[in-house]
Amino acid sequence: MLSDFISDFITIWVIVDPITALPIFIGLTGAFDKPTQRKIAALSTFIALLVLVFFIIAGQIIINAMGISLRAFEVAGGLILFLVAVQLVIGKDAPVEDPASRQTPMQVAVYPLAIPNLAGPGAILTVILRTDNSKVSVLEQVHTTLAVAAVLIIAYLLLLLAGPITRIIGVGGANVIRRIMGMIIAAYAANLVFDGIADWLHFPPL
Repeated sequence: MLSDFISDFITIWVIVDPITALPIFIGLTGAFDKPTQRKIAALSTFIALLVLVFFIIAGQIIINAMGISLRAFEVAGGLILFLVAVQLVIGKDAPVEDPASRQTPMQVAVYPLAIPNLAGPGAILTVILRTDNSKVSVLEQVHTTLAVAAVLIIAYLLLLLAGPITRIIGVGGANVIRRIMGMIIAAYAANLVFDGIADWLHFPPL
């Protein structure tokens, strides 16, 4: 039981990667006062939670309604997740420009903080695949949901401490962490693709 939760927590933590959202949060909210920054942090993590829980509940229903096999979704999801990982590893450093004068707190919280920074394509694909009805029980799906909630609660606390944390690790440190996480996500994505193909061809798992 506990091992399932820990596995889900670690996987979702790596995919969501709240640390790399800190410089972006600072850049986007620097012109707002502290109460507004706390409001944006709360809104962004709450919206991300709603999005991910929605896909935990309805993601597979949507896929089945479209006639897409979960095996095909696993391969496609792995490929997309791999592209996300490549962008993390070799993409440009996180922007720190301040568009607060052009956006309301709600707009900043929804995009880009909640989507795609916290609840991006990789996180959505991951929660759908880890709650496959044909492979995991309802209890295991509850574990995944709790893991998502735990990760986002910690993400909220980190956003509240974004200033001190970023001063300690620096923007460069956050970008180093982003690249390391990208390598881990790339390996996870490759494993999804290989597992999907192996299942299709009835090969033993890697």
